[in-house]
Amino acid sequence: MTATAPLRVAGLGAGYFSRFHYEAWARIPGVALVGVTDRNAGAAAATGLPCFDTLGAMLDATRPDLLDIVVPPNGQAEAIRAAIRAGVPTVICQKPFCRDVAEAEAVTAEAEAAGLRLIVHENFRFMPWYRAMKGVMADGKLGTVLQATFRLRPGDGQGPDAYLDRQPYFRTMPHLLVHETGVHWIDTFRYLLGDPVAVYADLRRLNPAIAGEDAAVILFDHPGAARALLDGNRLLDHATDNLRRTMGEARVEGTEGTLDLAGDGRVTFRAFGGAEVEEILPPDTWPGFGGDCVHALQAHVVCGLLHGGEIANTARDYLTVLRVRDAIYRSAETGAKVWL
Repeated sequence: MTATAPLRVAGLGAGYFSRFHYEAWARIPGVALVGVTDRNAGAAAATGLPCFDTLGAMLDATRPDLLDIVVPPNGQAEAIRAAIRAGVPTVICQKPFCRDVAEAEAVTAEAEAAGLRLIVHENFRFMPWYRAMKGVMADGKLGTVLQATFRLRPGDGQGPDAYLDRQPYFRTMPHLLVHETGVHWIDTFRYLLGDPVAVYADLRRLNPAIAGEDAAVILFDHPGAARALLDGNRLLDHATDNLRRTMGEARVEGTEGTLDLAGDGRVTFRAFGGAEVEEILPPDTWPGFGGDCVHALQAHVVCGLLHGGEIANTARDYLTVLRVRDAIYRSAETGAKVWL
């Protein structure tokens, strides 16, 4: 059953990343932002939206069609359950999704039993460069894809003050690079190549000021002959005017050609055996985060709710990402490839 416009959207959370959510909602036709709540009343007020002291009070007063949960994992399951009790039809929840797989599985089952649509705000697959790459692959221009590589180089992890200016909770997370950031490429590689069948990982902590890993080399086996490599190091950078745009550089290689993603968001194609480079996607000019991928995901959800059609990133589907993440940590602990 489809929803009707205006779609009433309420938000939980007013931290660093929530600004991108609320700005994107405000640009989507058929959406009305009806309220926000956060433990930090000043941060909630700064959004300019109607503010509420508690989540329960906001849900009771606004009766939203959609609750957007933009808080860390330790508060997500409780918020989803509050939405279920309040009869909210749809919830979008930020990643990492819940504290662990068991909790994620439990709230996913509870949401399904209650008829609540539960969607994970995994927005990297909605970045325009990955959409462009997927289109070229679907057209067969690469031939048989054999290899995908992403070099994660955000350049924000050096020194004793790493992460303090933007997301200070990164510093105390026992698992960082894979749990908080690498999950984006677990999902992106799934989007491009299909669900991995095995993983092998070597993880390291280079900055002693933080608790979790900040460097990783992870090899994914995908269906057929395809493999993917996530080469991540938060202490290193890449050539770009904005380290937060792509967060690194990518290459997808097939029997008939190669796609390259540069730090400015440009995607190019080179045919196998050739030297000429064709521009598939020009450099990105969006001044905000990630090629406006937050807006792209949220607009996709709104279209599905108002007009019907399949909605990507359901919680049930996203459980695969969490299981792959856990397999990566098992591989690093044991030094062995882990089959999924």
